[in-house]
Amino acid sequence: MVGKPLIRPEEPGDEEAIRALTEAAFADAPHSDQTEGAIVDALRAAKALTLSLVAVDVEGSILGHVAFSPVSIESDEAGWYGLGPVSVWPQSQRRGVGTALVVEGLRRLERLGAKGCVLFGDPAFYTRFGFASDPALTYRGLPVQYVQRLVMAPPAPSGEITYHPAFEAAA
Repeated sequence: MVGKPLIRPEEPGDEEAIRALTEAAFADAPHSDQTEGAIVDALRAAKALTLSLVAVDVEGSILGHVAFSPVSIESDEAGWYGLGPVSVWPQSQRRGVGTALVVEGLRRLERLGAKGCVLFGDPAFYTRFGFASDPALTYRGLPVQYVQRLVMAPPAPSGEITYHPAFEAAA
């Protein structure tokens, strides 16, 4: 990638571009059920997007998007958020756009006073940001190595993660 993308909050009028890039980003993903675009739309409609950031190029075209929304955890630790989905146009992938979105999103989340962030994703990608698997944290019986958390303010939570109902409504 030539230069870092500008990261800014989603603005009115970005919705269609975010939906299109999210669908394109997950179109060939073997782990995807192709609902990621609908999830972002449902989170937006429910006003449950704590952070919705886009990466734009010098012309202002959207290259990528990341969403952060509140989660609840069985141990009742408040202040936790879920990362995802994170989407980058296929032609812009592997150029640092997703990394820039995640780094900036986590920085802003911490500034908001978040205790931490959870996700279900590839450890090879997310460990670079400080995410780690924790067998005490679960999500629907999925393999523990893919359920990851980043503690910003201890203690680390334990138990089952519950995402916003928008994740279900989109299914």
